[in-house]
Amino acid sequence: MAFYKKAFNKKEKVYYPHAIVQGKPVETETIAKDLAKISTVSNSDVQAVLGDLAGVMHARMAAGKSVHIKGLGYFRYSINSKGVKTLEEFDFQKQVQAIRVEFIPEREKSNSGNHYTRALVDSDELEWIELSPDTKDSTPGADDPDNDSGGGDEGNPL
Repeated sequence: MAFYKKAFNKKEKVYYPHAIVQGKPVETETIAKDLAKISTVSNSDVQAVLGDLAGVMHARMAAGKSVHIKGLGYFRYSINSKGVKTLEEFDFQKQVQAIRVEFIPEREKSNSGNHYTRALVDSDELEWIELSPDTKDSTPGADDPDNDSGGGDEGNPL
């Protein structure tokens, strides 16, 4: 089950559901144990592979490639930058504000062929439960009543 709270956007003056993360993130060790239970690979082997995954993905993306993890999705580098008016002003180092990893979930055409479903989102099995307004959550900025963005980039990334 997933959780949400009702949030108010002051700029648009509307209420909308806001996804909430409960507790601490599930760590690599737990994911490795879960994967080991459903495969023939040992927990330590899974942890070793997962531990090396980030470095391998970085090497491939740094070479200008995107990385496709079958059943999960696509990863690639993206740039947040500010523009300049002329080519003479162009300076990559000064213009780049952030380098990020973009994730695009894998998608699959439905049996009817009318729409796509995204990896990690099985809407038939995903149940959403509303949390009461006084419930604390792990979303950055969620306790700030003036926050109208629904989260931030600092602290827990999710």
